[in-house]
Amino acid sequence: MTADRTDPTPGTTAAGGSDGDGEAKGGGQAPSRRSLLGWGGAGLAFGAAAAGGAAVALTSDGEDTTQSVASEGAAVPFHGEHQAGIATPVQDRLHFAAFDVKTDSREELADLLKEWTKAAAAMTAGHAVGEGAVGGIPEAPPDDTGEALGLKPSRLTVTIGFGRTLFVKDGKDRFGLKSALPDALIDIPLFAGDNLDPDRSHGDICVQACADDPQVAVHAIRNLARIGFGKVAIRWSQLGFGKTSSTTPDAQTPRNLMGFKDGTRNIAGTNTPALRKHVWVSEKDGPAWLAGGSYVVTRRIRMRIETWDRTSLKEQEDIFGRTKGEGAPYGKRRERDEPDLKAMPEIAHVRLAHPDNNGGARLLRRGYSFTDGTDGLGLLDAGLFFIAYQRDVRTGFVPVQKSLARDELNEYIQHVSSGLFAVPPGVRGKDDWWGRELFEATEGKGA
Repeated sequence: MTADRTDPTPGTTAAGGSDGDGEAKGGGQAPSRRSLLGWGGAGLAFGAAAAGGAAVALTSDGEDTTQSVASEGAAVPFHGEHQAGIATPVQDRLHFAAFDVKTDSREELADLLKEWTKAAAAMTAGHAVGEGAVGGIPEAPPDDTGEALGLKPSRLTVTIGFGRTLFVKDGKDRFGLKSALPDALIDIPLFAGDNLDPDRSHGDICVQACADDPQVAVHAIRNLARIGFGKVAIRWSQLGFGKTSSTTPDAQTPRNLMGFKDGTRNIAGTNTPALRKHVWVSEKDGPAWLAGGSYVVTRRIRMRIETWDRTSLKEQEDIFGRTKGEGAPYGKRRERDEPDLKAMPEIAHVRLAHPDNNGGARLLRRGYSFTDGTDGLGLLDAGLFFIAYQRDVRTGFVPVQKSLARDELNEYIQHVSSGLFAVPPGVRGKDDWWGRELFEATEGKGA
């Protein structure tokens, strides 16, 4: 396998809902990697399908080429017009991390992004970072941490995004990037019921590592943190299991921790028109450096599953507006039947989140379940780590989340962290790097 290949291209609601439609090189030989390793668990989001199937690679001239990445241990191409890990078939495991930049040097930040790009290209191809974990100078730390030795690529994707504070923080233009701050990279408003932990929210840079093997995903974040030591520090991170929505809707729809199918109407990774309309930033949107990129919203959503588990089946189905078994919308027989919004309760989750009630807004969701021990009161700290990609948060996540303020599901969930990041376009070749367009657009601006 090589790291120098085209990128797979390619959603639904905000806080969930199956109808939120609105959806390098490396040193030495390439070590193989194990495909699956523990964590166990089911899916989660709100309201879904196994990954597998085919990934779509979008060439520079816009032509779709289909490539299977569903086989065990397969590698997902790193290079391409868009970053992998957005419309790519959703993997089973997640390690998501937000970093704070500690250096004050624009040059050091750019050099770090170049190093990270090379490392990500190597790891996604199944190669070790740099000279690898063994065989180097015995007196020096190895270039790779080594826990992925002998493991396959496991469809690893590594996706990066830039937070608002990378451009301007406390009024300061930290790295001469302020002039390129996207208008859509806003401060997300506080919504009804939010109880956000500032220490687990936001960040200068985010990195999303997805793989079918949790150790492969953790290895990716760990090595980027090691490479960035002294220049960046992890602000917060989240492990996830059991994808809660899918970009391959023709496959079986996964279920969230509330037991309901989730992401029935998520945007398909093969639906190029929908991706262009709802996910990818166009040259007309601005700024120019972000064309071909996207915006990602993250929300850590705590679920009061103990209370939910004591709620009647009828009430659960009324809250979602779908049957729990088949996943059919109220008044219909099959999961994928077109919903009759008037047939379900007025404040049912599916009805509130549907594009028809939100100006046609659709998000591409890639959320994961989490279970992080207990809260100290005998209750599981469990829920959904919500991830949604979109063309503009102001016409995507924000209006949908405002609509969900009346959602009866809010009795059983609470948003406890939040983040918004501008996701640059893909890396086009071995000499390209994450954020190159941004730094070239602001060259000579000064900090």
